[in-house]
Amino acid sequence: MDLRLLYAIILTIMPVTELRAGLPLALVYARDVGIPVWLIFSMILLLNILVIFFVFYFLDNLHRIFLRIKIYKKIFEKYLEKFQRKVDKFEGKYSALGFLALVAFVAVPLPGTGAWTGVLLSWLLDLDRKKSILAISTGVVLAGVFILLGTLAFLSLF
Repeated sequence: MDLRLLYAIILTIMPVTELRAGLPLALVYARDVGIPVWLIFSMILLLNILVIFFVFYFLDNLHRIFLRIKIYKKIFEKYLEKFQRKVDKFEGKYSALGFLALVAFVAVPLPGTGAWTGVLLSWLLDLDRKKSILAISTGVVLAGVFILLGTLAFLSLF
């Protein structure tokens, strides 16, 4: 396996970068080695959707165990405090829109608005799990399509 594909996979499953960084790298790799774009796109999309289940599992189960570790607790509480302000702002503006707001939030192809953040937002607001998974997955697909089209347009120029 080429290191570029490995980097794309790692970027796809990491918070902040997610498929927003992983997909363009994977598409360049696919173009260079002759792999069909739809195959690479599907793989990266699936990986980013699988992250949803991992993060929910982590927050529901492993998070409680890690809270016993002082450094983890300190870092998480600091992050949570900063994130809670964003959640309050989001909830105040978009609570009437419900799950469409969660889809739109995750679909915006910017760092910090992907599946990881969507799951954390859903978890903190205690939203319905099945609906949240559907909303976040839909947002990931939309973000993936936006990034796919933008990357292909950019690559066609060169």
